[in-house]
Amino acid sequence: MKFYVRLTAFLAENITMIFAYQHFVYYLLLLSLGSCTYVSADAETTPQAQRVTVVTGLIRPWSMAFLSEEEVLVTEKEGSLKRVNLATGTQQVIKGFPKDLDNTPQHDPRDNAGLFDVVLDPDYANSAWVYIAYSASEPGGSTTKVIRGQLRKDSLTNVQALLVAEPFSPDRFHYGGGMVFGTDNKLYVTVGERYFREIEQPSLPIAQDVQDRRGMIYRLNPDGSLPDDNPDWGSDAVPGAYAIGIRAAQGITCHPESGQIWFSEHGSRQGDEINILQAGANYGWPLQTTGQYRDSAYIPPPIGDRVLTDPVWSWDETVAPTGLTFYTGSEFPAWQGSLFVAGLSGGSLRRLTVEGEQVKAAEKLFADDPIRLRQVIQSPGGKLYLLTDEIEGRILRIDPAP
Repeated sequence: MKFYVRLTAFLAENITMIFAYQHFVYYLLLLSLGSCTYVSADAETTPQAQRVTVVTGLIRPWSMAFLSEEEVLVTEKEGSLKRVNLATGTQQVIKGFPKDLDNTPQHDPRDNAGLFDVVLDPDYANSAWVYIAYSASEPGGSTTKVIRGQLRKDSLTNVQALLVAEPFSPDRFHYGGGMVFGTDNKLYVTVGERYFREIEQPSLPIAQDVQDRRGMIYRLNPDGSLPDDNPDWGSDAVPGAYAIGIRAAQGITCHPESGQIWFSEHGSRQGDEINILQAGANYGWPLQTTGQYRDSAYIPPPIGDRVLTDPVWSWDETVAPTGLTFYTGSEFPAWQGSLFVAGLSGGSLRRLTVEGEQVKAAEKLFADDPIRLRQVIQSPGGKLYLLTDEIEGRILRIDPAP
């Protein structure tokens, strides 16, 4: 009994010193993390990681689809569709691409024209169908186009156009071009509204006009036909429209457990967002934004009877989010279930802690050595890869640090 009385007295007298010691040890643990900079509350449980260069010599790579753990298809924003071997670094240009591809080198940092997403058919092993989004040109300008073709050795064959987001315009911004197959085996496609300045918007903003093919997300059958259960926007609406109010969504991915589709969205000045796709939803651009308008004098027009869907996450800084993916690998157990988001602004890779439909925390990785990133993607074997937005673009792999 006397022992417990003395122990209680000791704790009461020294409790401040004990807590100070705990915080000192915690501080030493944070310093030991080294390779990455973490800002979330669970930083002490986050494993160390390093980026390893796997392939070099790509021309602003945009997207990657895994044919196997070692072999991938890569789209180059200002180059070609290529088959790349991750083990040897060899690159082979795929022939047979349509001649209307507009992939001229960018003349403006905001220029988005070129090759965008590439995804495989859910039954690729039997069908050989490959889906590609890109900027297609004609004398009046360019627009977002989606095709599919069957990959036979080093060539695309039986190429079919599935979506052309007319009108063709001289603006070379915000094409979108993100694609993903949902668990329903439907193809979801993002198309941007193509304007850089809000002041250029017509009286009915592009992304709020269901008769305009821009500024929306589409849902298509694999052959380009329309699912019977798509939202009904009225008899004059664009065929295939699934959601509207989109400014510049590029990244889109499917949650591995819930099957929900998440997508990234570029704001104008700040206002970068993460959204969950819902049938018939209006994501608000330009009627509302979590950031600011590029033109301070711009006032959105009053439009009644519009129910607007809020993002599940937004940043108070410019991230310029691009590709994103959920992590289910085994190398980093503390990261399982996290949403990884690649960013152009500041060269950032973000990890979002997700619970259900909520983002609980966010952190920036490799903040001490930023690289502009276009895509983050997971291989069939559970490894994370990054695509750098550089003229001499690279494929990087995230490995445990030694």
